[in-house]
Amino acid sequence: MKITAIETLRTDEFANVLWVRVHTDAGIIGLGETFYGAGAVEAHLHDTLAMRLLGKNPLHIEALHKEMTNLPMAQASTGVESRATSAVDIALWDVFGKVCGQPVHQMLGGLCRDKQRIYNTCAGYNYVRSQNIKPVSTWNLGATEGPYEDLGGFMNRADAVAESLLESGITAMKIWPFDPAAIENQGLFITPEQMRKACEPFEKIRKAVGDKIEIMVELHSLWNLPTAIKIARVLEQYEPSWYEDPIRMNSPQALAEFARSTTVSVCASETLGSRFPYKEMLDRDAMHIVMADLCWTGGLTEGRKIAAMAETYHRPFAPHDCIGPVGFIAAIHASFSQPNTLIQESVRAFYTGWYNELVTTMPTIKDGHVLPMEGPGLGVELLPAVFERSDLTVRRSSL
Repeated sequence: MKITAIETLRTDEFANVLWVRVHTDAGIIGLGETFYGAGAVEAHLHDTLAMRLLGKNPLHIEALHKEMTNLPMAQASTGVESRATSAVDIALWDVFGKVCGQPVHQMLGGLCRDKQRIYNTCAGYNYVRSQNIKPVSTWNLGATEGPYEDLGGFMNRADAVAESLLESGITAMKIWPFDPAAIENQGLFITPEQMRKACEPFEKIRKAVGDKIEIMVELHSLWNLPTAIKIARVLEQYEPSWYEDPIRMNSPQALAEFARSTTVSVCASETLGSRFPYKEMLDRDAMHIVMADLCWTGGLTEGRKIAAMAETYHRPFAPHDCIGPVGFIAAIHASFSQPNTLIQESVRAFYTGWYNELVTTMPTIKDGHVLPMEGPGLGVELLPAVFERSDLTVRRSSL
């Protein structure tokens, strides 16, 4: 079997999402995805990676992964090169599963559990649905109303959002009310008034539902170390489950200092590319819960190595998802195949909303858990309507 073409697809409306289709001479097509900077990733795929992939056996996944990352600029980052590699890698695993007639989670080693607990990231229907990727201005509050507009929800009526989640069986939620203050003050400090305002959602949640729901705190790497420590100490009274990316993920020493300053677990990080920076963080006891985004860090090939390494440090694995539908499904396959998966991120405004405009199926989510995907490969394809869109850009490199 040979790779005969690399095809990319992106749209103006969903400008951050890039799909990759790996065509083979057996007629099997693998589907992959990445997120952010779609045009730049597209260029790298066709101008640099295509010549390294065309004509190769798509089942030699490890070898092709090495070929894609064996570039001077593709080391240990989540930049364009890593995002391109991730998309192709996910597509190769899709091919592998289709060839064998098995789901990707089976190809990764099989199910470790019958159902996987999820948490809800409280984004809204139009969160990150634009070219803009700057924090806070990506929120697009009020652009679309619906039952799961959870971003405006957690900022203004967090108690109601928590109650709604519990009614559906979801017992964990992630919020980021400190972002506006971070942007206003460039992450350098937080005023007492800003601190009180950002704590209001936690107050409302605990008052309404007590400890029936877990709260994860997303800090988006926006703060300097002293202010992150101050925020962490104030929030401890609300017993959050984790602090995620409190500072930039470029200093294991600084993150370790933060971890020592609080009794709450540190979750990190969707922003790390490849397993190598994770090892530095783990060696310094800087992270307690290991998060990776498979569309950014190197695909399923690298993601499963990160999860396995986390297990050697007795750390749980928690795949990231606040991106596109194929990446969400790839993360679910990884979650089920890893014995140390703690919980899977999900966004109900996405999987009940715009994801369904793009792909053929969504995972079954019931009583706060996601069920395994069925069918060979990833078990999902782009809808025929995607190929007919007037705002679609398609580029193809062929043998």
